[in-house]
Amino acid sequence: MMGKTLPLSLKGKSVLITGCSSGIGLASAKYLAGEGVVVFASVRKREDELSLKSLNDPNLVPLCPLDLTKNDDITGAFNFISNELHIRGIRGLYSIVNNAGGGFISPVELSDINKLRSVFETRVLGPVALLQEFLPLIREGNGRIVWIVTGAEVSVPFFSSLYICDSAVKNMIAALNIELNSWDIPVIMIKCGGINTPAKGKAFMEFEESARLLPIEKYELYSGALGKFISSMRSSKRRRIGPQEAAKKIFKALSDMKPELIYKAGLN
Repeated sequence: MMGKTLPLSLKGKSVLITGCSSGIGLASAKYLAGEGVVVFASVRKREDELSLKSLNDPNLVPLCPLDLTKNDDITGAFNFISNELHIRGIRGLYSIVNNAGGGFISPVELSDINKLRSVFETRVLGPVALLQEFLPLIREGNGRIVWIVTGAEVSVPFFSSLYICDSAVKNMIAALNIELNSWDIPVIMIKCGGINTPAKGKAFMEFEESARLLPIEKYELYSGALGKFISSMRSSKRRRIGPQEAAKKIFKALSDMKPELIYKAGLN
């Protein structure tokens, strides 16, 4: 009878996690750093960088600013991480965890196109630009790529800004797993459902603010259905689990000797 395969040791390996101001990103940065991983935890705002620094964890290295819609930020992040890896004597980058994102509540008909474009750039185009910049370091570190996506297989009404991006990401991951096979770089999905993070609460507040700016006749077309949707989403919060569960699945995806291509966290 064959023995159980031991997990890889991640101590001393380095990982870049995007979107670490709160939720899954913050929980994962803290969890992995606690396991001995050197975590480059990216945020966009100075106050979030200071909050990460206040944790005083030598394995948790705040990276600011990293706005995935800005190419200069991505180049700056690459230069910063390359220098830190050299100083710490770490060969290459073991993983990128694509977590940064967001989305907003709105019927497609009433969606702000500029807002939708920004979400697509953050969730799809930005991670591609990040990948293009960092793949040489991933190759050097014999690493892998992890992507946080939604657990649902079909779009949820009024939240299409999130699901159309994840649909594009899921198809891109399938292509990447073929294209990067020559270097044995797996691209792994963590499907998260029912994770309790500040993101949805923020989406509710932003929707209420934007709804006040809509012509009343347009808003009234959807007001009844939107009211039921928001009520349902808020009531489901009681069944959600903490982001630490996603952090544990990310750790498993990084430490499994032969990783699965899909892991599930939360309610799927």
